[in-house]
Amino acid sequence: MQQLHLLLALAETGSLRAAAETLHVSQPALTKALRQLEEEFGATLVQRSPKGARLAPAGELLAARAASALRELARAREEVAWHVERTHASIGVGVSPAAAALLVPGAVARFSARWPQVHIRLVDTLYPRAFAQLRAGELDLAIGPLPGEGGGRDILMQPLFDSDLVVAARKGHPLQHARRLAQLADAAWVLTGPAGGPGDPAHLGLWPAGTAAPATPLVCESFSTLLAVLCELDCVGLMPHGFFDYYGPRMGLVRLPIREPLPATTVHVMWRADAPLTVPAQRLLDALLEEARRLARPASG
Repeated sequence: MQQLHLLLALAETGSLRAAAETLHVSQPALTKALRQLEEEFGATLVQRSPKGARLAPAGELLAARAASALRELARAREEVAWHVERTHASIGVGVSPAAAALLVPGAVARFSARWPQVHIRLVDTLYPRAFAQLRAGELDLAIGPLPGEGGGRDILMQPLFDSDLVVAARKGHPLQHARRLAQLADAAWVLTGPAGGPGDPAHLGLWPAGTAAPATPLVCESFSTLLAVLCELDCVGLMPHGFFDYYGPRMGLVRLPIREPLPATTVHVMWRADAPLTVPAQRLLDALLEEARRLARPASG
């Protein structure tokens, strides 16, 4: 494990001397450890030059695995300490905008009332980045829509709720009273998130088959950014229904009264199949599922 720490420090600093200082070891000791690691793997892991040192291709492969292995070890130590002493634990959760607005507050409140010593870190993320963060061990859970091809065999998932889409624009937009999608074919659309995702207008069927959709002049990485953009510009964009209801009116946005049914996405909770959830992460997953069931129940009265 010490050798893996050395490799990662070298990757970060780009210098044998700086890596040795970071880890409080001598440079000869670092050189010896790297030589032993290269002998064990039978490959050159580090390339040295007058300008410093950098990882060779084999070293980059090993460093990626090493980072994941060290995160898993740290997580195991944390979980054992939590079992023995009930001191503290942490959970990383990636959340989509709809999940952040509708699901997470109630689930976190329920969880924290029972597990106040657990630290929860919420990260704004959408696919495909969410999958990369799960696979790297940076997140315990991710909540959001899935790509069309699904998550892959190494990702487990559970559906939580369906999220309808709405077309939003600023109050006073020339097209704010549009009732048919065809009226929006020449509008200035904003693409939010990745192409093919929930915020991509290309899947609305606005443009004839075989005709390329006009290039969107503006791309937003998140729906939060879309809120700010729509307030000031004569653009239209797609966003989750629940997210719009929570934020749109207070930001001066309106929902266009489109008569045709708009696409819906199913929001899932996802986690790695090859690494067991920690006990706190499993309890948070239970709270998320319970909150999703509560949201699905019709209001009484």
